[in-house]
Amino acid sequence: MKFTLGIALSPLDQLTGLARTAEECGFASIALPDSLFYSEHVSADYPYTPDGSRFWNADTPWPDPMAAAAAMGAVTSRIRFYTQVLKLDPRNPLLLARQVGTVAVLTGDRFGLGVGLGWSPEESHWCGTPFRDRGARADEAIEVLRRVLAGGMTEFHGKHFSFEKLQMSPAPSAPVPFYVGGHSEPALRRAARIGDGWSSAMMTLDDLRSTIARLAELRASYGRADVPFEIQAVCVDQRGLDGFRRQADIGVTDAIVMPWRDPGAGIQQKRDALKRFAERFIVPLASAG
Repeated sequence: MKFTLGIALSPLDQLTGLARTAEECGFASIALPDSLFYSEHVSADYPYTPDGSRFWNADTPWPDPMAAAAAMGAVTSRIRFYTQVLKLDPRNPLLLARQVGTVAVLTGDRFGLGVGLGWSPEESHWCGTPFRDRGARADEAIEVLRRVLAGGMTEFHGKHFSFEKLQMSPAPSAPVPFYVGGHSEPALRRAARIGDGWSSAMMTLDDLRSTIARLAELRASYGRADVPFEIQAVCVDQRGLDGFRRQADIGVTDAIVMPWRDPGAGIQQKRDALKRFAERFIVPLASAG
């Protein structure tokens, strides 16, 4: 099992220091959260809290994940970065391809794109996209991104996006992996059909088990059972060595963790927490194979 550091809600001036320490401690990746803005009122519930409320406020820091990955990539050499997950619906896929390609090249192909549809109608509407069509647009957007990031001349003519032959250079020298987020049946189908992996929000072990089993069924139905596939999980009820082993046993390949309780804690406290986590979990599990 690999471990990914979640940096959500951390102050921006801590990010490069956390990246260096996470790399030193053996973390495989850093998960980059995404929120475009904080709207005073929202017309939909946040789907990952019991009461539908947001667990952050207007002053909570949300750096642009591409800029954050570039900054952290500049001070590291091995650790990877992926969005967990990027709101795909409000973004134009050609503009996004330019950003993703640049970050992938600057980090030496250490960047993965985790994508979701987004839950806030305001983020779509105020960025000029109709929230109701986001699933169909996402399918086309992912195809656009894959084609453009592959390099060379390409064109696309779909219902929602269309362009003549174009090329963006330089292109990444290795394929950018796509991880699909979301817990709904359409999201799982999208992940199984076109994703290099699936990324969870906060879930219990039992929920993860049933979801991973469903993904296996869907991948088999699409003829992709033998294709490498990541399961990135935020498990809320399994910690400790035995808990991480239980996650691995049900198919989790990448455990996303935040080894501190307070996102606003000082940088030294977080560095110490990363080192303790590595000593207690990363090293023993790596030694056990």
